[in-house]
Amino acid sequence: MVFYQLDHVVLTVTDIEATCRFYSQVLQISVITFGAGRKALHLGHQKINLHPVQTPIQPHAQHPQPGTADLCLITERSLTTMMDELQAHQVPILLGPVNRTGAQSKLQSIYIRDPDGNLIELANVLPD
Repeated sequence: MVFYQLDHVVLTVTDIEATCRFYSQVLQISVITFGAGRKALHLGHQKINLHPVQTPIQPHAQHPQPGTADLCLITERSLTTMMDELQAHQVPILLGPVNRTGAQSKLQSIYIRDPDGNLIELANVLPD
């Protein structure tokens, strides 16, 4: 078996600044600048690079489009706290809390959408 580790993924977005505001203000995820002024969301040892739909960075997916991602983000913050914060920011919760199965453990999750309509699952790891 060959070992792989996820380094980064790319979100194609309509508005880089609106995306950065949403993830930094609503979800409290750090925004970093790298390269020639490019933006990314920093998540521990991984990042989510942000590509503008008008001028995606080369090379890119064959058909880059905003709103086509479905991501699960593990958080140590309680879902109750997250739900209160989402409500304060007027971000609708689509589903949850519900139990799910993650890559390494069982999860309890809520689902929201970001400004481009990407489905974002926010999850707490459940004890075995």
